[in-house]
Amino acid sequence: RLSRRTLTNVLVAIIAVVEIYPLFWILTSSFKSQDEFTTAPLWSLPQHFDLGNYSAAWLTANLGTDALNSITVTLVSMVVILILGSAAAFALEVMVWRGRTSILLFVIGGLMVPTQLILLPLFTIYFKLGINNSLLPLIITYVGQGLPLTVFLMATYFRSVPRELFEACALDGGGVFRCFFSVGLPMVRNGIFTLGMLLFFSVWNDLLVALTFNSKPSLSTIQVGLLNFNGQYGQVEYGPLLAAISIVIFATFIVYALINQRVMRGLTAGSVKG
Repeated sequence: RLSRRTLTNVLVAIIAVVEIYPLFWILTSSFKSQDEFTTAPLWSLPQHFDLGNYSAAWLTANLGTDALNSITVTLVSMVVILILGSAAAFALEVMVWRGRTSILLFVIGGLMVPTQLILLPLFTIYFKLGINNSLLPLIITYVGQGLPLTVFLMATYFRSVPRELFEACALDGGGVFRCFFSVGLPMVRNGIFTLGMLLFFSVWNDLLVALTFNSKPSLSTIQVGLLNFNGQYGQVEYGPLLAAISIVIFATFIVYALINQRVMRGLTAGSVKG
């Protein structure tokens, strides 16, 4: 009779194959020519490992420009969300004033608003303001999306910081800003780092918002750019498309692998008090 350990190993192996094989197929298929996709079996390996698909994806399909747009929108949105969210969480959790609990619940209520529900009103507002077809609507929308979750999680992190530290800062003559920057932020830096990574991947991988508010190819983000790998008569160029997908997937995978331990520490930092 199979032991529980053996069944666990078999289950883990099956999950690993299900997760890893699609990545392996995307990577190997990114070296295939267009003819190989139509004549050879889908699971076959490429006959020649040619980097032409990668150069076509990066240069011809403007993947470099799309990546620059995505990096700009992602970093600006992430920094603004973290600054505003951390400050709001500090004010709502650490500072004592009437009505803070009600306001915190009101902010958290933003988590229940579906993005699809507000796209049309936002598009109308951006159009009347004349800022559509720019990167600014994307940044504003991402900031509005990310603030409720950031405030909620940062409030949890601040709740785990001993209040004696803030009291000592106040007794030493420190004001609100000094207590925030010198005591609060250093104590929740793992949480800020974790939230930064979550926000980065959330904004980086978004397609709906970027596709709704921009129609200029020069302002496309990398996810929108992946939709534009078409040939002369509208056929999909599978080689450059899979090369572009490989760049996006494995670049983000490398980033996550490098900061994985820091993210794990940040995820558990707010789970205990003191």
